[in-house]
Amino acid sequence: MKKRLKICHIITRMIVGGAQENTLLTLKAHANNGHEVVLITGPSPGPEGELLKKEEYPDFEIIETPLLVREISPMKDLKIYFYLKRLLREKMFDIVHTHSSKAGIVGRIAAKHANIPVVVHTIHGLPFHRNESFLKNYIYKMSEKIAARYCDKIYAVAQAMIDQALDAHIAPKSMFKVVYSGMDLEPYLTATPDITLQKKLNIPKDSLVVGVVARLFPLKGYEYFIPVAAQIAKSNPSIKFLVVGDGIMRNDLERQIKELGLENNFIFVGLIPPKEVYKYIALMTLLIHLSLREGLPRTVVQALAIGIPAVSYDLDGAPEVIINDKTGFVLPAKSIDEVATCAIKILSNQEYSKELGNNGRELVKDKFGWQKMGKVLEDEYYKILELKK
Repeated sequence: MKKRLKICHIITRMIVGGAQENTLLTLKAHANNGHEVVLITGPSPGPEGELLKKEEYPDFEIIETPLLVREISPMKDLKIYFYLKRLLREKMFDIVHTHSSKAGIVGRIAAKHANIPVVVHTIHGLPFHRNESFLKNYIYKMSEKIAARYCDKIYAVAQAMIDQALDAHIAPKSMFKVVYSGMDLEPYLTATPDITLQKKLNIPKDSLVVGVVARLFPLKGYEYFIPVAAQIAKSNPSIKFLVVGDGIMRNDLERQIKELGLENNFIFVGLIPPKEVYKYIALMTLLIHLSLREGLPRTVVQALAIGIPAVSYDLDGAPEVIINDKTGFVLPAKSIDEVATCAIKILSNQEYSKELGNNGRELVKDKFGWQKMGKVLEDEYYKILELKK
């Protein structure tokens, strides 16, 4: 019988987001399998929401420290290094698993210096990307290269993340492994439109609904989604656009929509607890996801699991689940006309839309379960421990 493991996960913050949901479900899987699990995280203030207040999870230790912040802060970063090094050494973990950029860099170095037997990291989305400045990208790449020397394995939620890391010479190919992001897909696989919710949102029974599920923040693609919506609305004035998420851009987006005369077409529902999101996606006819930076777009997987096709930019992990003319369309980044054209093509043909959705459900239904993700990672931990004997 394999021994019970002491596992520590470190992440910069636990906002309502894909990396955070992935981390929480990993903790849940390992706790359910009898391991001792601990989460170390920084504070999660602001409009992005606090995941730990919105989700149910097993009874495991949560250590929140104000020293762990997303912004570059030399003084706090040095303090969190020494704090983590001391804490990890005291608790004598078997495994330290880091997530996100800041926690991933500081956490890996601290864990290795604390003599933790196994140190691993998951890439949910790389900090360097085409929309960042040259100087910041250089700093991020150098930091990731240094941190890679302090861990045993690097996991990624999509092959695209590994390809980008290899192109940047972060670490040798043997260091990487794809572990698809786990999700609780059961509510999505069985979801049907909630008529009561539909009425509450004032969506007519037979109305076509184009949805987006993303925080209202820069790089989430809203500057492209709004003009795409304007083109779609020209072809179908009665269409509804359902926006699930909240953030600092809301007032500006509502202003743009009003200027376009589309205020009656848009429905903003704000920040929804993750366990309720499936009810809103189930009301959609099509999901459009135009984020410019994403590891594996969870919302796309969730929509496909319901049987709803998706249109996204050809970036990061999106092409691994959106296959052109089979489950939806991936299109050039920042394009507007192409997205609108493909969206209208799907919306105007009910049978075609249904075919794409059914193909999507078949693609994702057995690939993204959270229990499977937890088991794969658990097996990885034991394998690395065995190699170190």
